[in-house]
Amino acid sequence: MPKFVDAVKGFGVTLGSMFKRPITEGYPEKPGPVAPRYHGRHQLNRYPDGLEKCIGCELCAWACPADAIYVEGASNTETQRYSPGERYGRVYQINYLRCIGCGLCIEACPTRALTMTNIYELADDNRGDLIYGKDKLLAPLQPGMQAPPHAMAPGTTDDDYYLGRVTPSQEVPR
Repeated sequence: MPKFVDAVKGFGVTLGSMFKRPITEGYPEKPGPVAPRYHGRHQLNRYPDGLEKCIGCELCAWACPADAIYVEGASNTETQRYSPGERYGRVYQINYLRCIGCGLCIEACPTRALTMTNIYELADDNRGDLIYGKDKLLAPLQPGMQAPPHAMAPGTTDDDYYLGRVTPSQEVPR
């Protein structure tokens, strides 16, 4: 008799869930909400005038335990300036086949050039498309920004950029 009671209890769970309304998610057409602090795809940020924040120091690549980041720095010149200071990241790649999303690269960046966005759809059917270069990682130009290469804002120094004293109109607030 106890085996029969156990079987009825098991069927009770099944019967109880049979008459509940199913929960259907329309994921591809209607993606659900994402937590505001979710760490998804990386983004290389810019200063308000359009210059890149990445200085090509390679600290993010050294901090990455999965060896998913490749950075090749180069020197800025007065005619070809991509970031304030002496250097910029000429080549910047993140291999999302290797990336484990730990965020150690974010912590290692001294200029806050690298952050993580809420974008979580990184699946693809081609392995080569999951190696993101600067063309996919750089933040888009906002209104008032000028595409690099261009000179630093008139009358500014590297410190003005790092301390946030440069505005989109390339004027230094006094």
